[in-house]
Amino acid sequence: MNHFNRNTVTKLLQTSALAFSLSLTLSACGNQGDSGKATQVAAKVGSSEISVHQINQVLSRTPVGNASKDAVAAASQQVLERLIDQQLAVDQATEAKLHRSPDVVAQLEAARREVLARAYLQQLTGTVPKPTPEEIKAYYEANPALFAERRVFNLQEIRVPKAIGIVDDLKKMAEQTRPIEEVAGFLRTRNVQFGGGSATRTAEQIPLELLPQVHALKDGQSTVVQSGDSVTFLRVASSQQVPVSEAVATPGIAQFLGNRRSAETVTSEIKRLRGATTITYLGDFDRAAAKASESAGKPAVPAEAPSLATPVESSGKPALSPEQGAIERGIQGLK
Repeated sequence: MNHFNRNTVTKLLQTSALAFSLSLTLSACGNQGDSGKATQVAAKVGSSEISVHQINQVLSRTPVGNASKDAVAAASQQVLERLIDQQLAVDQATEAKLHRSPDVVAQLEAARREVLARAYLQQLTGTVPKPTPEEIKAYYEANPALFAERRVFNLQEIRVPKAIGIVDDLKKMAEQTRPIEEVAGFLRTRNVQFGGGSATRTAEQIPLELLPQVHALKDGQSTVVQSGDSVTFLRVASSQQVPVSEAVATPGIAQFLGNRRSAETVTSEIKRLRGATTITYLGDFDRAAAKASESAGKPAVPAEAPSLATPVESSGKPALSPEQGAIERGIQGLK
């Protein structure tokens, strides 16, 4: 489960602040009257009411940045107008008895299930302890290829079907640091069809399981990656050292470790619940479940090796900035 991103905490703080400011603003307006209920009602649509709480709910899911008082008022008014339009449509749907339609009932139930499941998982992950400074430092030091020794690679690759039977030849050419043009020529003489290209990739854009193998290569060196039904001859044409300091990496590492810990907690809880609950598959699903159970425990084999150098990029420039790019797009994507 990877439904988290680096901006989550910031957005929550910002939107919560806006919702709180909005509550104060609307409450102050309502306090001008004598009715306590007026402070909680933003508008009436026929016999229905739209509350400040409903507006805050919408605003809490909207990134707003550092909102000024005028921005708060504008945002609240826009949300209120949308809720009014929505209420008008809801009233018409109810009058037409659409809420009794089997399709609508099914959608409402699906939404209810999703909201309840999400609420439980949020409650569960809310108790997960945050990564300690020691854990963050240990992760930084354990992954020099991502941080202290981070590089931007200019990669070249050639991909061929594994069934061709030339893996040993490709490995030998990699050991001999043969240029990519010579490898391509060799394949042509064997009438082997192949694909490939070249591109610039930062360390965090390379799959974590493959990064140590690529990081170990010096400029001009190559390696052969086998995965599923394909073989990739991967060459580091050139590279550039672009390290990320521990201070810059710390927020991203903390977010990543927290997300990973939350995902592990959720996975463990679902596994526990499955083990404690009787689950019975019926019909075709019973046969499918039995087949899946038989194959459980067997390592998953990807259909093909990850492509790092296609499509061709001619700019030769890193796609990300030296430090912030590594944090913004790299840490959260590590798996």
